[in-house]
Amino acid sequence: MKISVLARAGAVTAAAVLLLTGCTSEDETAPTPGLEERGTVLTTVKAERQDLTNKISLAGKVAINPVFGVVAPLAGEVRYVSRQPSTLPASKPVWVATIWNSGQPREVTIPKGSVMAGRLMDDRSEVSKGMPIISARHGGYGIVADIDSAQAYRISGAVSSVTGQIKNGPGPFKCKPKGTIAALPAGVIPAAPLPTTAAPNASGGPVPNPVETEAPSTESRGGGSEPTGLQLVCTPPDTVQLINGAEVTLDVVTGKAKDVLVLPVEAVAGSQGKGKVDIVDENRNRKTVDVTLGMTDGKVIEIKKGLTGDETIAIPGPNLPTAEAQPQPGQGG
Repeated sequence: MKISVLARAGAVTAAAVLLLTGCTSEDETAPTPGLEERGTVLTTVKAERQDLTNKISLAGKVAINPVFGVVAPLAGEVRYVSRQPSTLPASKPVWVATIWNSGQPREVTIPKGSVMAGRLMDDRSEVSKGMPIISARHGGYGIVADIDSAQAYRISGAVSSVTGQIKNGPGPFKCKPKGTIAALPAGVIPAAPLPTTAAPNASGGPVPNPVETEAPSTESRGGGSEPTGLQLVCTPPDTVQLINGAEVTLDVVTGKAKDVLVLPVEAVAGSQGKGKVDIVDENRNRKTVDVTLGMTDGKVIEIKKGLTGDETIAIPGPNLPTAEAQPQPGQGG
């Protein structure tokens, strides 16, 4: 028996049979209209080429003096500069730490218009590239938007542009991103260094204290602290009138690509890096294959490797296998 491919066709056929026979006997079971046998391919699609923009919409609010994180530019050992934070926003970038890697130093600064809010790591800790090591506080109005973990992986690569629109207010306007989106632990401000008497140098003057030293601190990081939520902090132009607490919609563009192969997200299992799709042959049989994924706009997703574009793809995509339940002690198996 040949199974109908389209549910609608199956329903029409069933209706025609009923009209011809008039009724069914009590021993016969009437078919359920509109249903197909499990596993039947009802919808297919072919990959297409198009320009793609990875854009995410976030809900934010205007905030005063928002805190953001500054990350390590490379892996290595962090050595903090012994400097007490200023109460006024800096008029130029301020050197706050150095990352040492293979004997080579790399300075870390907080941007103009901000003040240091705290150290996020112990001095001389080993850090990885992109790890938040300093928290800074922007001086004045900014916009803060919360991010969930699914959005974070779409934003984490790079934020190329942010456009803001204040609800019932100014916009659209460009909003400059500040720091990292990563959650931040509570920062530590070291105590002021104890006064020391420096030995005289050859000219009779005092020897200046080294800059990169750990100032004695009355605080200890202990076992760390609970992280804050993932957030995007950005600052609009000075010409935009802001009111603390006003609601803002942010459109975040993290990447653009031209003439890339895409499929509807419903046809793909997975969303980051690697995924799977079902190729449908001429006999309507499925074959699951691996694909390499790129950016997505939420409707379609880029297929970097695994397809040529000539294949017929099933919708919905394959179901990823679930982890097998492990037997509990005493249950055997």
